[in-house]
Amino acid sequence: MTETTGPQSASQPAPRARLRRQPQQARSRARVEAVLAAADRILSQEGYEALTMRRIAEESGAPVGSIYQFYPDKAAVVDALGHRYLDAFRITIDDLVDRAVEGGLPDLVDTMVDVYAELFRTQPGGMALWAGRHLSPELARADETSNALIAEGLRRIVEHVTGTPGGERLRRATRMVVWAANAVLHEAFKGDGEPDLETVEELKRMLNAYWADLRERSSAAADA
Repeated sequence: MTETTGPQSASQPAPRARLRRQPQQARSRARVEAVLAAADRILSQEGYEALTMRRIAEESGAPVGSIYQFYPDKAAVVDALGHRYLDAFRITIDDLVDRAVEGGLPDLVDTMVDVYAELFRTQPGGMALWAGRHLSPELARADETSNALIAEGLRRIVEHVTGTPGGERLRRATRMVVWAANAVLHEAFKGDGEPDLETVEELKRMLNAYWADLRERSSAAADA
């Protein structure tokens, strides 16, 4: 994940990766799933340079020719995977916003960090992809859009909790939360094996302190 470029509507879709053709039959859809799963494993275990169309075919059990029916090249496979990773983040922030509005997040910061840490843990291919920054211009733009949506969702949560509009200062603050969380989680999960959970706990402490300060400033602005 990278820096956001500004607030965007939570309903704004990110650009979609191009397929040569959409899989219609169950067998074709299963093959595409197997191809993406294989690409994810290769990225996470062997790195970007090992990701080739032939290697994907070996790992997935799909003939190389059948992969080319859907993806014109390795870059298209990477874009498809990248969009899948980003979709998971967008779905997650929407769920967090809904839960916060319904009063179901008494420990907002800790829950947010735990949820995103789990996404990092379950997407090792995405970690490898973003760590290496092997992103097409389209996927880089989608990444920026995803981060903007996450920051916008956090802004909505803060405004709901404080009962006041936050303005540009709150938009800047939520962008900073996204930047900080992304940077620390990348560090915590970049090594082999288990993540550095102590670092994740320190991230919670840091963001909780910032969250308390942000709420205080928001309340003070509302009373002024």
